[in-house]
Amino acid sequence: MDWTRDGRDWPNREHSRFIDHRPHRWHVQEAGTGPTILLLHGAGGATQSWRHLLPLLAKHHHVIAPDLPGQGFTRAGTRQRNTLAKMAEDIAALCRFEDWAPDLIVGHSAGGALALELAPSLRPRGVVGINPALGTFEGMAGWLFPMMAKLLSMNPFVPLLFSRIATSEKRIAELLASTGSQLDAEGIALYRRLAADRGHVDGTLAMMAQWDVEMLAERLPFIVTPCLFLVGEDDGTVPPSVARDAATRMPHAKVRGWENRGHLLHEEAADEVAEAISAFLKSLP
Repeated sequence: MDWTRDGRDWPNREHSRFIDHRPHRWHVQEAGTGPTILLLHGAGGATQSWRHLLPLLAKHHHVIAPDLPGQGFTRAGTRQRNTLAKMAEDIAALCRFEDWAPDLIVGHSAGGALALELAPSLRPRGVVGINPALGTFEGMAGWLFPMMAKLLSMNPFVPLLFSRIATSEKRIAELLASTGSQLDAEGIALYRRLAADRGHVDGTLAMMAQWDVEMLAERLPFIVTPCLFLVGEDDGTVPPSVARDAATRMPHAKVRGWENRGHLLHEEAADEVAEAISAFLKSLP
């Protein structure tokens, strides 16, 4: 994205800055003072997804929200570091470079997997996963979906074609509705902007092509960091059972559900999610 052209009305712009730390040029939003909370968005999203939650948390916390490599306004220095492990390595390196020591890591969807992957190196007091994407594809989808994403990401014309198709406000509204969430006009417009950006689409496809949570899933029983999974019971993207199944395999994990909420729970019910996050952090030793 071109910040000078497209970012003038980006949510919470006054908290934005860019950080050059190899291999990426990061876009980060940072606000507030107090215990540090690191926010990690999901695949295809950006810091706009925290537009409601970040200001609420920043009233009593130091909040950091980066755009993931190649997505939003973060410029990826390489397309070869989009695996779960390597992306976590780069985020951890950024945190050390900036002297950030998160007390809590909050991740949405794929960001929830990243939060758990980061826990051993950043050692937060706790992790919150919002509809965390911790499951694996089964059967034909197990090999077909990553393969398709890889083929699509290798074709330079696909992101451009997809971005053109996705500029329809109706199409974006339909895609968002399929997640089980209902967003306001501003939320739909912001996702439409992301979907219309070729670079963002390319970065998302690159992440999808390299994404694999199987090794993380095997390590879940050994993650001792206290975890809270917040789930929308109507999530059409990641079934609520994924978080519940994961929690049963972990020594210190619990789940809280919201009726009539979907995959974008933190955008639909920011006040309630902020309260749950703050209460969880206060409960931690």
